[in-house]
Amino acid sequence: MSGVAMSNKKTLKINSGKVSTVLLPVLFGVLVIILWQSGILHKVLKADTFTLPVPSRIIGIVSENMPSILRNSAATIKVAFGGLILGSLLGYLLAMIATAFPKWGAGGLTIVSAFNAVPIIAIAPIMTNLTKDFSRDPNTRSMLAKMLVVMITCTVSMSINAYRGFNELKPFSEDLMKSIAAKKSTVFFKLRVPNSIPYVFTALKVSVPGSVISAMVSEYFAEYIIGVGRQIRENIVLAQYATAWAYIAAAFVIGVGLYIILLIIEDLSLKGRR
Repeated sequence: MSGVAMSNKKTLKINSGKVSTVLLPVLFGVLVIILWQSGILHKVLKADTFTLPVPSRIIGIVSENMPSILRNSAATIKVAFGGLILGSLLGYLLAMIATAFPKWGAGGLTIVSAFNAVPIIAIAPIMTNLTKDFSRDPNTRSMLAKMLVVMITCTVSMSINAYRGFNELKPFSEDLMKSIAAKKSTVFFKLRVPNSIPYVFTALKVSVPGSVISAMVSEYFAEYIIGVGRQIRENIVLAQYATAWAYIAAAFVIGVGLYIILLIIEDLSLKGRR
């Protein structure tokens, strides 16, 4: 009975920890919104309601411009998701190659990591110029350029984390495979690939928010005027701050929504390992 009681106590402690992890940030967010709506936040930040509209005003703008917000949000999601998939696949492939050829693999990944130091604001216009002859359709050219920017951003984190997953094996697991004369391909697909899955999700936790940010920044310089990032820029230039904040709220929903979907997929995929 004591063992059951201890198990129940441990489960209760874990569940309470999960609840507090979600509840405390939610309560903090509610507090900020209350201070924001009441005008206290404006006094603290010394801002006016023109540049920092109250939440009720932003919600009103969202409801009035819902078709436009949905259309631009769909364009941003398409760029972010497409670049995320391409970058993740490329990063995983680079990690596989680096693992297969260990003599130069680590050095090659160091060079790949250098791309992470290049600002997105510098990559975006370069990609726009490089893809200007890709198609006669400006929407197609713009979409490709933006996806390439997101792809570069996501490739780095995936390649580094996947490489760690391929090589940071459990103690003596590789020796055990060698002791039964397992082929290199068997060791790779039966041991290294399964071991890399948690590291892939670690990379995606970095790449998913990064893909949304990269997509919106790349839209600032895109040839085709569509996307949440571009609408934020255009409305700020026109001093339509309430509308800009409405698109900022849409960007928030996109980023948080994609991250929650990733967490659900991770929980379902790694459930048997916990």
